[in-house]
Amino acid sequence: MAAIWKGSIAFGLVNVPIELRAAVREDHISFRLLHKKDNTPVKYERVREDNGKNVAWEDIVKGYEYDKGKFVLLTDEDFKTAAVEKSESLEITDFVAADEIDPRYFETPYFAIPGKGGSKAYAVLREGMRQANVVGVGTIILRQKQHLAGLHVMGDAIVMEIMRFANEIVPASEYTFPPARAARPKEVEMAVKLVESLRSPFEPEKYTDVYRANLLRMITAKSKGKTVSLPTPAADRGDDKVLDLMQKLEASLRKGRDGRAASGRNGSAKKKVATRGRKTA
Repeated sequence: MAAIWKGSIAFGLVNVPIELRAAVREDHISFRLLHKKDNTPVKYERVREDNGKNVAWEDIVKGYEYDKGKFVLLTDEDFKTAAVEKSESLEITDFVAADEIDPRYFETPYFAIPGKGGSKAYAVLREGMRQANVVGVGTIILRQKQHLAGLHVMGDAIVMEIMRFANEIVPASEYTFPPARAARPKEVEMAVKLVESLRSPFEPEKYTDVYRANLLRMITAKSKGKTVSLPTPAADRGDDKVLDLMQKLEASLRKGRDGRAASGRNGSAKKKVATRGRKTA
């Protein structure tokens, strides 16, 4: 993938030349708007809200609505004046303990790839951050906009994540949450057992987007003039005999154990079949 930014990481008097490259990729299914009569694509138009008439680009200005129906207009010159001076350096202002940063601050990740002649300094910075278990926090100008950014270590890579500023984070105090005393000790004990029964290593490949997969199956079938029948998931109506939270926890725990046991038996059976297959080959 092409680099979206070239510059350097600056910490103290050290500069590490890097290139930012995508660390994630969007995988959305895109649709076009069509006229249902003959499938002609339909365009989005710039129209007035009051009469629906089209408006040319040269007649459009940008405005901030500070009150209902009242706007402050901003010109191109205003945006240039407000813009931060462009920089090709990500200046680390602080190294922060990794567990001190609320995960809501992190938004979009990029791989920071070492630039020409920067491998040694890159490795030194990476290993220093790894041993100190810190995140480097600073600012970067990316696509004409200033962003808060965090650098952290992932294996042999340094990953830069665009971060949200404090004013973008909704404080928990705006909502009401139940206190710890609302949970009875016996219920918490049972919840811990349930959690432990479902504990497993994180394997992202086993989580799939069923909705996307179903759409692709329908698209493939329709493109060939066929129809596809998708299984309808059974509605989970719960157990009418389960009356309170404690009973639900106990029932969930039994279900989890039974499921794990069945999975283990299936796995053993598959291994036996595979073993028999190898012996007869």
